[in-house]
Amino acid sequence: MFILPRLYAILDASRFPDTQALCRFANELIAGGTTLLQYRNKKDDAKEMLLQARELKRCISHSVQLIMNDRADLCLAAGFNGVHVGQEDLSPECARKIIGSSLLLGLSTHNPQQVRIADDSSVDYVAIGPVFATSAKLNPDPIVGTDGVRAARALTRKPLVAIGGITRANCLSVLEAGADSVAVISDLLLGPRKSAEEFFRILR
Repeated sequence: MFILPRLYAILDASRFPDTQALCRFANELIAGGTTLLQYRNKKDDAKEMLLQARELKRCISHSVQLIMNDRADLCLAAGFNGVHVGQEDLSPECARKIIGSSLLLGLSTHNPQQVRIADDSSVDYVAIGPVFATSAKLNPDPIVGTDGVRAARALTRKPLVAIGGITRANCLSVLEAGADSVAVISDLLLGPRKSAEEFFRILR
């Protein structure tokens, strides 16, 4: 079974002025102990996404796992380690057909029914959220809270990532509710190396 690192760092391309800044940020996170990064780009077309994804892969350590958000085709084209899909993206079955059996596949869920479906699928891990209020999405799903994390934990034995408004101040409560890992965007932006180190100290 795939073992998730405690910190699931998400690189949101919209937060950076250019690819160089994105790569510098990624390497700061890695210096802080991060071993898995999700590349998320909702603003560019496929060509620009692929160029940036390939540069990200080139500029970081080969020991770090890279997950492509949404796009199974770009995951393969960029040589990433896996893809993460949402409820409105390709189904897990379709994504799995594209990436094959050796790459990682994650799925976002927002309620118990979706968790049950994910548990019966070929995904390697399940994400649940938003746990808390988040600014990362324009129209987020309803907040599930730590009770939603507990409910998801009871419904699946797959590795569980909690996402949505998670910070150093609340991440331990999320882990105590049953999550194996916490996905973070905003609380890593200022001082990424130090922020990552502090997450790992709290979550060990």
